[in-house]
Amino acid sequence: MKQAKILIADDEAAITTGLSAILEDAGYAVEVVADGQKALDTLTVDRYGVVLADLKMPKLDGLALLRELQQRQIPTEAIIITGQATVDSAVQAMQQGAYDYIEKPLNAEKLNRLKALIPKALDKYEVQQKNRELASKLEGLTHYGELTGQSEAMRSVYQVIEAVAPSTASVLILGESGTGKELVARALHHKSDRAKGPFFALNCAALPKEILENELFGHEKGAFTGSTNEKAGAFEMASGGTIFLDEMAEMPTDIQVKLLRAIETRQIRRLGGKREINVDIRIVAATNKNLQKAIVDGELREDLYYRLAVVEIDLPPLRERADDIQLLANEFLARFSQQNSKTITGFEDAAWEWIMSYHWPGNVRELKNAVERAVIMSRSSTIGPNDIIPRHLRSGGEMPAALTIPVGATAAEARRQLVLRTFASTSGDAARTGKVLGLSEEDVRAELLTLLNGAGDASSTASADNGAELPAPRAARRQEPVATPARAASKKPSSKKGR
Repeated sequence: MKQAKILIADDEAAITTGLSAILEDAGYAVEVVADGQKALDTLTVDRYGVVLADLKMPKLDGLALLRELQQRQIPTEAIIITGQATVDSAVQAMQQGAYDYIEKPLNAEKLNRLKALIPKALDKYEVQQKNRELASKLEGLTHYGELTGQSEAMRSVYQVIEAVAPSTASVLILGESGTGKELVARALHHKSDRAKGPFFALNCAALPKEILENELFGHEKGAFTGSTNEKAGAFEMASGGTIFLDEMAEMPTDIQVKLLRAIETRQIRRLGGKREINVDIRIVAATNKNLQKAIVDGELREDLYYRLAVVEIDLPPLRERADDIQLLANEFLARFSQQNSKTITGFEDAAWEWIMSYHWPGNVRELKNAVERAVIMSRSSTIGPNDIIPRHLRSGGEMPAALTIPVGATAAEARRQLVLRTFASTSGDAARTGKVLGLSEEDVRAELLTLLNGAGDASSTASADNGAELPAPRAARRQEPVATPARAASKKPSSKKGR
């Protein structure tokens, strides 16, 4: 922390002269100002890790300076200097974001405490500064390695990868099938110091027990019938690099014991072998299982879980990444159009409506396959709904349906019907409903609550909408999740109240 910059804001020359001399002797670069306004002006144009601010100063006191720093989002850590009579105010300053406070007079004991506080405050400043720089770097980023996404959820994933990749910590990636867990593992490898080493991926669910053990640890000649040669396993072949264990919760428990030992000792023994082989590997594992349930059910050893989950990365499903769906669809369209030597300029509005409202249970993999199939099947320069929507979903009523509004219906009634139908088509996802309709999630929820409360006699107009009916008002309905209207839309209105 040598040559870290510190600003002293105090109007007592005796204090600033002595304090600046002590801090300069400790190796810090120090600047002094005599009032709070000058301190604010100085912090606005230059970066200081710590500001030592007197609580009572001309023009702008310590509390007012602290408020201005927060409002303007000026990065620094403030240590308040206060007299005994204003300790309550100093505590108030800490509640408003100050790092700590020191009481006057600044005797030897107080100065020693201050000298111990400053390195800690500077450490906090440096960590937050790195986080700010990383957030700025990732802002608006649409691609990270082989990953694609600009949503807040994906930027959070990028930030964790950026932070953990240079370390040697084991990483556990959680997420549904098709979310791109292997792409995250590859990004961790390529961002690490092991990037020049091998990346070895192994699907633990795809191999029988005996083959999986052989693939992991290898075997010696004669270890079993038919083993005429020795064979190195994944741990040896990936030494100096990264092993990615996909669906690791599907691994038999007796192999989990051997895996745990290999991770802890960094040594393996081939099947049929007697010697220990040193390996230098980093483990990245992934699963789509509920791990706590797997541990309770005895399918996953708890000690292995804690060894693998030093850092967890939770990869969001596509339905929680509405901001990324259009970006991904356009990218897949461009890729597969080029691969198939076709000139396709985009998606028709009806195709977009279905893409944005469908719940994508297969996540990014399903969207990728849907777009590839649409490109292959398309006979036009644009992708229409019949190209993108699979046949079984078209026959099941998943195609965007027309909404019939009866003559005489108010605009509010029409809006409620549109919200309800779209909400049902998105499987009760208020965020995606808002995305499709151009509304905020709060607006969608407000409309649904209006329907639940029976406002505007919405149920009387719903029957004209292709036979769909809205729930009748209930006077004392038990509070339920907002997703209930999607189920209630197919029920007959109840004549009973007060349930």
